[in-house]
Amino acid sequence: MSLSRRGFLGVLGGVTLGAASFGSLVLPGASGQTAELLRSRARLPEPFTVPLPIPPVASPVRTGPDGDHYVITQREAEVEILPGLRTRILGYDGMFPGPTLVSRSGRRTVVTHRNELPVPTAVHLHGGHTPAESDGYPTDLVVPPGWQDHSGHAAHGTVSIGRRDYVYPCRQRAATLWYHDHRMDFTGPQVYRGLAGFHLIRDDEDDALPLPKEERDIPLMIADRAFEEDGAFRYPALDPSTRVLPGVEDDFMEGVLGDVILVNGAPWPVLEVEAARYRLRLLNGSNARRYRLALPGIQFVQTGSDGGLLAEPVTHDALTIAPGERFDVVVDFADQRPGAELTMLNQLGSGTTAQVMRFRVTRRVRDDSHVPTRLSKIPRLDPAAAARTREWRFTRGDIGDHHGWLINDTAFDPSRIDADVSLGDVEIWRVMSDLHHPVHIHLDPFQVLTRGGRPPAPTDTGWKDTVDVRPNEYVDLAVRFTDYTGLFLLHCHNLEHEDMAMMSTFRTS
Repeated sequence: MSLSRRGFLGVLGGVTLGAASFGSLVLPGASGQTAELLRSRARLPEPFTVPLPIPPVASPVRTGPDGDHYVITQREAEVEILPGLRTRILGYDGMFPGPTLVSRSGRRTVVTHRNELPVPTAVHLHGGHTPAESDGYPTDLVVPPGWQDHSGHAAHGTVSIGRRDYVYPCRQRAATLWYHDHRMDFTGPQVYRGLAGFHLIRDDEDDALPLPKEERDIPLMIADRAFEEDGAFRYPALDPSTRVLPGVEDDFMEGVLGDVILVNGAPWPVLEVEAARYRLRLLNGSNARRYRLALPGIQFVQTGSDGGLLAEPVTHDALTIAPGERFDVVVDFADQRPGAELTMLNQLGSGTTAQVMRFRVTRRVRDDSHVPTRLSKIPRLDPAAAARTREWRFTRGDIGDHHGWLINDTAFDPSRIDADVSLGDVEIWRVMSDLHHPVHIHLDPFQVLTRGGRPPAPTDTGWKDTVDVRPNEYVDLAVRFTDYTGLFLLHCHNLEHEDMAMMSTFRTS
């Protein structure tokens, strides 16, 4: 269930919540989603009639001792998403999802983004251990040639005309990352219209494990969308051009849910699989929708989280995944007969959103892969050694004369620093929430210590960069930032919340 704007204001009574309010706050209908459903006007296709597309792997334009150099052109394109209709997208290389980048841990990657769109962009490598100047701070814009700034945001950051080099040292372990737009006030509509893609980091440790590889290593970007009658994306932006006026219609300020589930840009697709193990790299690329994924008859064996390999595998009958989160899982189709069909369900969905995709088993094969009982060694961040504890309250509140979303009772201001953090220090960050807020922290992953003073959830295992904070809950995180000084972000990854000021800047030194 979602919570309407009117219902939400009725619960809060127009008062911003303080830390003491969390113990008694109970919000109706908040167990599944914090968002409103936007229904398509287009005729929707029958599910499981479209093959799953696999995003192409980008090729570097040059390689050398200084690393690998890629060029991606951000441009509009007409693509077929719903069969028989054309959808205009904002795409990396004109694709949705964009091309998959693959980097080697410890080897420098440079990605030149050329902006041929009609709007500014800012590219964030989500999960990247990235210098501040390449992190995609929301006012560090790449503007199209001839752009006239109407927002004033550029005064708070850097402006590159037409193109910008993003430098990724890749000093991090193997992990499933993704890159997406991060332009201040317009992240929601610009990601919704296609600006997202995978970026995989590989290393020797991951390669040496006997996990499924090559054609049995499948990235899956799960994202919901709604469509107009002619096939265009339907999104309730106040300014459909995303040029000047930010924000969404009042009814959708909690977040936008679509009624079509896309996987790698295709509606309810089918993947033909052999009777063998597969590694699925699950990414929730939705603006606001949470999923509880299940594959009846088969368990998910989780081997990795946002920040790479777990210490040991964790088995799930169902897996809850919030916007921005990634889970690497192994599924075993070995016991399935050829011709069997298995449907991945969304247990938080209903109607058209209750099913995600289908797997169709083709034949029996030899499979030498397996999941070892030990995957990696993860050093523990010791909370007893924490230099300090900080509190971050994610709540609904007023921003001037309109409603929005706040952190510690304040709206995002790119000219304000909300925390100064020393590199190398362990800190405890307590994140508190009124509704569902997937909280994302830039620069370095963290470890979940507790939820409401209790042990972490099974999905909290390993290194995380996004944590699903549920209504009336606080989560304690152990954080430690290394290597790079500058400005970084803490924010809600419900993109409508982010666009309505639910971000905060911390500075490392």
